[in-house]
Amino acid sequence: MRAVIQRVNYGRVTIDGRVNADIGKGLVILLGIGPGDDEAKSTALAKKIVQLRIMEDAQGKMNLSLLDTGGEAIVVSQFTLFADTRKGNRPSFVNAAPPDIASPLVDHFVEQLKALGIPTQTGEFGAHMMVSLENDGPVTIWIEN
Repeated sequence: MRAVIQRVNYGRVTIDGRVNADIGKGLVILLGIGPGDDEAKSTALAKKIVQLRIMEDAQGKMNLSLLDTGGEAIVVSQFTLFADTRKGNRPSFVNAAPPDIASPLVDHFVEQLKALGIPTQTGEFGAHMMVSLENDGPVTIWIEN
């Protein structure tokens, strides 16, 4: 399981011209599911992300978590995080989990964020999405478990 986390002032996901997700301060989480990923990994990753101290305190230091600040999250499924570019110029995605495995794990991850108290919105699994955001910092972190 791989995640690219961006601390944002705002984030939005639009699908076919309609807004599917819209948040203020918080995190946009691009989530990739790979072979061997399971609910235990999904749960652990959700807990790690909400406790990650990457939000600014009153002194401007990255000292607070998403839980501490009451921030929101958008989760966007992103199989391209498992792109293999070692050969040629066209990425291979054979290391991404197939949709029948990935989709339920993305849903589980979202439910874990919500259970931990994070208001969470999503994109739409398998859809062509327009993701817009204002990266705050910029702070972008890559996590793999």
